[in-house]
Amino acid sequence: MDNAINDGDRPGTLVTEATLDDLEALGGNVDHGGVPQDKRHGATIIMVVVFAVIVVAALAGFSGARWYYRDKAAPGVYLGNVSVAGQNASQLEQTVTREADNSKITVSDEQGRKVTAGFKDFGVSVDVKRTVRDLLDAKGDGAGRVSPFGKAYIKLDAKVNDLSVNKYLTDSFVQDGDKAVPSSIAFNGSNKFVVQAGHGGRAPDMAGVKRTLDDLIANPGQTQSVTVSYKDVPDPVSEQNAQITADLANKILSNPIVINNGDTGKFQIPVDRIASWIKMETDLEKGTISFDIDKAAVANYLNAEVPKRLNHEMTTQEDIINNSGQVLLTLKKGVNGVKVKDCGPVIDQVYGALMDSQPATIQVPADITKFDVKQTKPQMRLVVDKSAQMVTVYKDDQQVQTFPVCTGKGGHETTPGTYVINVRYDVQTMRGSDYVTPNVPWVSYFNGGQGFHGAPWNPTGIGMGDPVGHGSHGCVNMNVQDAKWIYDNCPQGSLVQVVGSQPGGPVR
Repeated sequence: MDNAINDGDRPGTLVTEATLDDLEALGGNVDHGGVPQDKRHGATIIMVVVFAVIVVAALAGFSGARWYYRDKAAPGVYLGNVSVAGQNASQLEQTVTREADNSKITVSDEQGRKVTAGFKDFGVSVDVKRTVRDLLDAKGDGAGRVSPFGKAYIKLDAKVNDLSVNKYLTDSFVQDGDKAVPSSIAFNGSNKFVVQAGHGGRAPDMAGVKRTLDDLIANPGQTQSVTVSYKDVPDPVSEQNAQITADLANKILSNPIVINNGDTGKFQIPVDRIASWIKMETDLEKGTISFDIDKAAVANYLNAEVPKRLNHEMTTQEDIINNSGQVLLTLKKGVNGVKVKDCGPVIDQVYGALMDSQPATIQVPADITKFDVKQTKPQMRLVVDKSAQMVTVYKDDQQVQTFPVCTGKGGHETTPGTYVINVRYDVQTMRGSDYVTPNVPWVSYFNGGQGFHGAPWNPTGIGMGDPVGHGSHGCVNMNVQDAKWIYDNCPQGSLVQVVGSQPGGPVR
């Protein structure tokens, strides 16, 4: 059989060309191995589809996990030994607070005295918000963030204050007369730092307690035990060392820091505020006191105070003018509008000046709006001539009335200048240091307590024009009907000009 085909997969099986043609004619595809090709292609397609489904499902799961944990602690994140995976910021704050509050040390000595204390007792400060931020940021933002296999162990963001630890242990275990007290520095009412002298004595060895505190910061929420011993020590921090540091801090306080808005607004940072930013740190092992500037506190103060003190609305200037446009009186002074743009540069400059112990005048970036001016020409103008003891009234610069008056006496003279009528009463009780006059009619004030009014008790002074013998306490005395005419015809805003000089006697 020269035309026979041997099936390699099944030895001894023969397929003739006629049989192959018959199969192909029936729609069957046969390869040289004898397996139908459509079956092999189908199997391949199924495998590809299954693989694609798995990949899509994995990607969907990964994307879903990334979305779910976007504002939560990632899988595998621990606060010490406590898993916090899936907790949001609010839940993390509760967890951090709880674990910090549950962190305790039982301290005992060789005499059998024992106390159990927490972080607050030892003066350990825990920054809850920063710890929460560290927990949320653990494992980063990459693909490994949602992997359950990666672990991240976060400790509390906390600071141990040696002086507070020493004070708590000394107060708890050493009698008052035996205590070693380090020299310290305090800010007093005289706006400077002063040294409070210490002395030698007995002191607990803090090393074991500090190691235990460090361990609790890394693994909070548990109670640990430690035994303390004692030692006799000289002044833990000498008065001389403390004074050196106090002098450096006082040098900072002696340098004024002024902030302005590039216009008229400015303020100086108070000394006591600067003092509150200077944080003293006692190192009992080295016997020193150092300090640092709390930049966060500087930023908080400036972000709040700079806009409050230096921002202000634009105020329109109000001028009284004459016919030629000359300004006769400014009723209200114009003020530019100022809006602070950014406190960031100011914070850095203030912090730098404090660190360098240098004075500074710092301009905050601000937008300034120039004030506008409103000019008004009053219809009524009253000219009080002290020399002639007369008041002349003009309407639109045309004389309309002239009245006799009696102005203020010596020591109480009616003040020369340009004013406007600003307050009016149809009747008022007037009071001064040496008089009370009830029922004064038709009062039109123009300069503080000086004004026009009827003076029925002073017809002689008005008639003679005699401020020397019959003058007032500064007001312009008038006949009642004349004062009423001014009250009726010269409203608030009417211009008043007091001119001339005090006469030596009656002018009429």
